[in-house]
Amino acid sequence: MSKVSIFWFRRGLRLQDNAGLYHALKGNHPVVPLFIFDREILDELEDKKDARVEFIRDTLKEMRKELKEMGSSIVVRYGFPEKIWAGLLEEYDIGAVYTNHDYEPYAIKRDDKVRKLLEENNISFHTYKDHVIFEKDEVLKDDGDPYVVFTPYSRRWREKLESKMVAVTNESGEEETISYYLKPYPTEDHFDNFERMSTPPFPTLEEMGFEQADIEIPSKTVSRGLIRNYDKTRDYPAKDGTSRLGIHFRFGTISIREKARRAKELNDTFLNELIWRDFYAMILAHFPHVVDNSFREKYDFIKWRNNEEEFKKWCEGRTGYPIVDAGMRQLNQTGYMHNRVRMITASFLTKHLLIDWRWGEAYFAKKLLDYELASNNGGWQWAAGSGTDAAPYFRIFNPTSQQEKYDKNLEYVKKWVPEYGTSDYPEPMVDHKEARERCLEVYKAGLGRAEG
Repeated sequence: MSKVSIFWFRRGLRLQDNAGLYHALKGNHPVVPLFIFDREILDELEDKKDARVEFIRDTLKEMRKELKEMGSSIVVRYGFPEKIWAGLLEEYDIGAVYTNHDYEPYAIKRDDKVRKLLEENNISFHTYKDHVIFEKDEVLKDDGDPYVVFTPYSRRWREKLESKMVAVTNESGEEETISYYLKPYPTEDHFDNFERMSTPPFPTLEEMGFEQADIEIPSKTVSRGLIRNYDKTRDYPAKDGTSRLGIHFRFGTISIREKARRAKELNDTFLNELIWRDFYAMILAHFPHVVDNSFREKYDFIKWRNNEEEFKKWCEGRTGYPIVDAGMRQLNQTGYMHNRVRMITASFLTKHLLIDWRWGEAYFAKKLLDYELASNNGGWQWAAGSGTDAAPYFRIFNPTSQQEKYDKNLEYVKKWVPEYGTSDYPEPMVDHKEARERCLEVYKAGLGRAEG
C-alpha cells in the first residue's frame, strides 16, 4: 500500500481556487479527496427534507464527475468523524491530512479530536484559511485588541487589503495588479496529483434518514449588472436585486477571493457586505460566548415575554403586519428571506413581541439555506440591540413605514400574502405604538437591573 495524503472537504466544496486542496496537491503524496456527512450535525436537523443536505450531496456528485474525468474520485462517508477517521487509518497508509479552517465552536472541538488521533499515529494535520479574506487576528486595533465596531474595522480591513499588491495573469491572459490577499490558488495546475481510484458508492439520502426537498437552490452565477447595481436595488424585496449567493459562500462552492475581486471592481456596497461577513466571523472567534449569550452581557437581564402562541404566529407569518408575514412565508417556502426583511422580522420579534432573540435565531438556523452561525448570530443580536455595533435598543423598526418605503406598491407583500386586503387576513397582533412603549420600558428595566 503506497502512502497518500487526504484532503478533507467540509465548507470549501470546490476543486478550483481552494487553499487547503492546493497545498495538499503540492505535497509529497497522491491526494485522496474525502467528505464526511457528520452525524453530530445531521442528527440535530429536525426537518428530514432539509434542502441543505441534498445540496451538499448534489455538489459532491458534480465534484465526483469532475474528478472521474481525471481518473480519480471522492470518498464520501456518513457517521461520526472520529470513528470514520479511525476506519480510514486502517484503510489507507496516510502520510498527511489537509483541510481548510472551520471557525464554529463545534468544528474547532471536532478538529482538535481528529488532530489528536492523527498525531497519535504520527500523521500531520494541516489547515488553511479559505472561508474568509481575513481571520480573527489579521485585522486588529493598534493595541492588539479586536474591533467591536464595524466602521473602524472595515477601514482597517480595506487598508490591509491594499497593503500588498501583486501582478497576476487573468482569465483573458492579460496581466493585472490585485491584492495579494485576493490572489487565487491555482489548484488546477496540480490536478495530476489526485490519487487514481475507482468510484466508491455514495450514501443515499434515505440511508442518512433524509428525503428529497422541494426547495430550489439559487444559482452560483450572478450577472455583473446585478453586482454593479447592488447598492441601488438591494433594499427592495420585490426586485431581483441581491446576489442570493449566501448558500454558496456558506458551503464554499464559490471562492470568497473571486467574489471579493469582482465586488472591488464593480460595487463597493457589495464588498462591504463581504466585510460584514469577516467581521462577524472575527467576533465569533474572539467572543465565543455570543453563541448562547448576549455580546453585551447587560442585555441578558432583559425579561423576555416569550409567549409561545405569539411566536408561532410569527413563525407562520400570521402577525397582521404584511411585510413581516411576507418575509416569514418567503423563508418557510424557499429557505431564503430578503436581507432588509430579515432586519424587519427580527426587530418585530424581539421588540414588538419581546421574544428572546435566541428563539428567532434558532428558527432562522433551521430554515435558512444560507445559515451561517457567525452572521446569523450577529444579525439577530444587532436587531435585538444586544450585539456588537448593534442598533440601539430604542431604535424600533415600524413595520408599516418600512413597508411603505421599500414595498410601496405591495408587490412583495401580494406575492407572499395573497389574502392581504381581504377578511381572511388577520388584524395586527399588537399595536405598534403600544408595543414600542412596552419595549422601551422592559429594556430600560433590564438594563437598569444590570447596572444596579
